[in-house]
Amino acid sequence: MSDVVLEKFLTDVKATQSLWALQDKASEDWVVLDSINFENAEAMPVWSQQELAQSHCIDEWENYRPAQISLSEWLEFWVEDLNEDGVIVGVNWPQEGDCLEMELAEFTQAVAAVEKL
Repeated sequence: MSDVVLEKFLTDVKATQSLWALQDKASEDWVVLDSINFENAEAMPVWSQQELAQSHCIDEWENYRPAQISLSEWLEFWVEDLNEDGVIVGVNWPQEGDCLEMELAEFTQAVAAVEKL
């Protein structure tokens, strides 16, 4: 299951060279939450399509909006900050059910492989 989720994510991201996360409309803070699969870890959910991210802007995330992050920005700026904070990545975070969470280094290697230089 996780391989299929990651493959779909990477196919979409390769085409657009960007991924999506949720950002608070007022504070511009990003959604980071307790990991589902790892104890004492925080996860940042990311999506390969704006529509997937938008579908989560309800309930406790109703004040958030999808924000696009280019692969080059992710690799240049985000990785270091998330690594310092010990954050892992939730890939195409689902509304319900199992979530694919990846260590930051493993996720970064995967997206770096589809970045067009």
